[in-house]
Amino acid sequence: MVKLFRYLKPYIKYAVAAPLCMFLEVLLELQQPRLMGNIVDIGIATGDMRYVAVTGAKMIAVALFMSAGGLGCVYFSAKAAQGVGTELRNVLFEKVQAFSFADVDRFQPASLITRLTNDVTQVQQLVIMGLRMMSRAPMLSIGGIIMAARLNLRMSVILAAAIPTLMALMYLILRKSFPLFKTVQEKLDRVNAVMRENLSGVRVVKAFVRSDYEKQRFETENEAYAATGIKAGRVIAAVMPVMVIVMNLTIVGILWYGGFLADAGDLEVGKIIAFINYAAQILFAFMMLAFMFVFISRAQASTVRINEVLDSESDFKLPAAPVTVPVQTGLIEFRDVSFRYNVAEKEPELKNINLTIQPGETVAILGETGSGKTTLVSLIPRLYDVSEGQVLVDGVDVRDYDVDTLRAAVGVVLQDTVLFRGTVEENIKWGKPDAEEQEVCAAAGIARADEFLNTLPDGYGTVVGQRGVGLSGGQRQRVAIARAILKKPRILILDDSTSAVDVMTEAEIQREFREKLTGCTCVIIAQRISAALDADRILVLKDGRIAEQGTHSELIARNGIYLDIYKSQLGTEGL
Repeated sequence: MVKLFRYLKPYIKYAVAAPLCMFLEVLLELQQPRLMGNIVDIGIATGDMRYVAVTGAKMIAVALFMSAGGLGCVYFSAKAAQGVGTELRNVLFEKVQAFSFADVDRFQPASLITRLTNDVTQVQQLVIMGLRMMSRAPMLSIGGIIMAARLNLRMSVILAAAIPTLMALMYLILRKSFPLFKTVQEKLDRVNAVMRENLSGVRVVKAFVRSDYEKQRFETENEAYAATGIKAGRVIAAVMPVMVIVMNLTIVGILWYGGFLADAGDLEVGKIIAFINYAAQILFAFMMLAFMFVFISRAQASTVRINEVLDSESDFKLPAAPVTVPVQTGLIEFRDVSFRYNVAEKEPELKNINLTIQPGETVAILGETGSGKTTLVSLIPRLYDVSEGQVLVDGVDVRDYDVDTLRAAVGVVLQDTVLFRGTVEENIKWGKPDAEEQEVCAAAGIARADEFLNTLPDGYGTVVGQRGVGLSGGQRQRVAIARAILKKPRILILDDSTSAVDVMTEAEIQREFREKLTGCTCVIIAQRISAALDADRILVLKDGRIAEQGTHSELIARNGIYLDIYKSQLGTEGL
């Protein structure tokens, strides 16, 4: 938790001002029981109504200044807490943006969302409550003890018995509640994960009439979250009544012993009233501390999860002296490349890949599901790092490049087409934010996205929802291709990017590639063999290895896996 205090530094003036305001409030609050006691012992006992009125006016004035101090503390603590929350979310988001795909896989998106939102909110609550309660409670308890002891030292023995009991209860709260609140946050991760999956796949859920199943799945996770929260709440619920009993017994003890001293003439009634008020302030301060420890327990669980992200050592290592020379030719080389998603895996996803793709060459990659096609191309822009061997672009190991320099030269259309909320033009301009209108139109023309955009009422200004809601699968793919083309990359990677496009449009896109993307090294992952027929070279992957490679005619003549794929999709026509 201490590690996160550094994010309070830019707001230190607010963090200092809040306790100072609280000190003013507590200092004045401690005067109220004394003034009340004086009213009883001096004003009422002697019948001096003028003293009662003057002292009463003082109490009102003190209360007004107390309110000013309290409001100042609320304002400054809120400013500090909001500032810390903003800083923390920014730092976490920047850290996540620097994650490799492997890091995101390790933490899981739903968990990262919870950490950036709910966990940061818990820390914010800790800061705001800490600057108020954690400053008020110690000041009030220590000040109350001093003032009570000054009134009558012998009656302070009762407080000496009550305070250790309350401290023991606070220790019990911390010990029992911390592991429970950690589990609460983990259960919230599961709720968020189910909700995220359901909202992302809502069309599939409805198409397969699985709403009841999804409701049940959500209900199960939600009930587990609620049950854990209730279990944590029981700890607090069981302790609080005990603290109230201790507080009431203490006040009863004060009244009994104070009455005994009053009968003996050793203590005035006004001082008994003042002592009861000081005791109530002290015990209330300890109850505030106990309540605060609930926040500490919950925030501690959240800070652990936040620090897991901030302290995570990414597998993605930046070079000490990165190469910033732009990629010129687009030459790609795989040298003895093997890859594992998890170091604990015995069997690698890719095994001893040796491959050279010449500048301007178009290479198509085929293979059954799970053969390693997407994994192979993900190594080129360094979305993942190789486990063994090297991937080189223009003769330079991709791990030695400045990441932005490398990825600026690579256009990627991923298997999962992702568009962002905004206009179609804004989505295409992700490839080049400063692109002119004619460049956007040209890229859309190559991707054949202009065919449907020109028929829409708002054209390129058509607004799409998150992940491209409002467009069909094929339309989203064409917009994603245009986005990649707009970069004018030296290397273009198309990961099954025309799977939702009809065959005729696919053929037109390929023709546009051949005519207008000359000099661009193109790597195409294809499920349909029609997308690979015109490639300069075709690779067939099987079980993470290159099983066959060559031109279409060479692979047909080989009478191997490629021929089986061809026959399964196109029959024997054209052989």
